[in-house]
Amino acid sequence: MNNEYVFPESELIINADGSIFHLHVKPAQLADKVILVGDPGRVNLVASHFDTKECEVSNREFHTITGTYKGKRITCLSTGIGCDNIDIVMNELDALANIDFSTRKEKTTHRTLSLVRVGTCGGLQPNTPTGTFIASVKSIGFDGLLNFYAGRDEASDMELEAAFKQHVGWTEKMGNPYVATACPELIDRIAKNDMVRGITIACGGFFGPQGRRLRLPLMDPKLNEKIESFDYNGLKICNFEMESSALAGLSTLMGHKAMTCCMVIANRRALKAEVNYKNDINDLIELVLERI
Repeated sequence: MNNEYVFPESELIINADGSIFHLHVKPAQLADKVILVGDPGRVNLVASHFDTKECEVSNREFHTITGTYKGKRITCLSTGIGCDNIDIVMNELDALANIDFSTRKEKTTHRTLSLVRVGTCGGLQPNTPTGTFIASVKSIGFDGLLNFYAGRDEASDMELEAAFKQHVGWTEKMGNPYVATACPELIDRIAKNDMVRGITIACGGFFGPQGRRLRLPLMDPKLNEKIESFDYNGLKICNFEMESSALAGLSTLMGHKAMTCCMVIANRRALKAEVNYKNDINDLIELVLERI
């Protein structure tokens, strides 16, 4: 793109009130620091810690509150579930930050957002029991989203991708995985020494893609075992979730800083799950608010 290109109405859809199509957020309502959560209801939990609340908008699964926390202006936004929703959220947030809505042209000065996803996940290792906080240093995307964007290879860890595919005997029928990298500066600032750092697999579904079998058999019943035994330069695959790869990958391509940190609510190895996790996720939210 160049600064003279005019984004057509069909590509950049702006609502009558000047807000972006899906999020219903206006450019002036977006802070540089953004906390992403999956559940629309969790936005209120995050915002309950704010000292001031500037605005609140909601559309479908996208619930947004912008306010301040200890002098920091922060936007909290729910994405819903899945990398397809992250595609919507990241493109619209980037448009709010870097496209002039009055001219429909890219701004001459790039605005960099810092985005931290706070979510829940399934642990895959003995050192990730329920309640563990995990920071995703690398994310292996089973969703295939980044494969639709130019620069996909440059934004991916191709060596890790090749090593993973060889280790598990990946079949192309399941689509080609990609490996996105979180912002190292954000990882160090947010994770510090009280989060497990590792590789995350972002899946395109909750059941089959994560190796859960109910009535439908799986393409590769042994895939989870092979995933759990994978080691790359000392990094193990610690957890499953459903958004981190798209967030890290698109942020890399767009020039933003992003990372994902999740609390384990189910350990797949131990076959244990904790559904009453509301208080513990609040602890993780407080950590992120302090460190973002």
